[in-house]
Amino acid sequence: METTPRDPQLWHQAKSRARFKASLFTYFAVNALLWVIWAVTSRHQFYPLPWPAWSTIFWGFGLLIQGVNTYGGYGRGTMMEREYERLLREKQERLR
Repeated sequence: METTPRDPQLWHQAKSRARFKASLFTYFAVNALLWVIWAVTSRHQFYPLPWPAWSTIFWGFGLLIQGVNTYGGYGRGTMMEREYERLLREKQERLR
């Protein structure tokens, strides 16, 4: 079976998106399980917040950042490419 050549940039973007989707699925599955455990065992104990809320909030914030980096175009790879292009333009302007 012959493989077709891949565009490295698109391949990296596809891998990032696949990782994000897997992380999103894991987030929902684990947090659903935590909330079910809380509901079955200690639903009547609220304290300041139910204990699964902490993982839902902080893990969700991390996932939000990952999603912005993956789909928002603010990832490290994109920033490096922009910086490289800026440096290349500066070099070309100096040579003129």
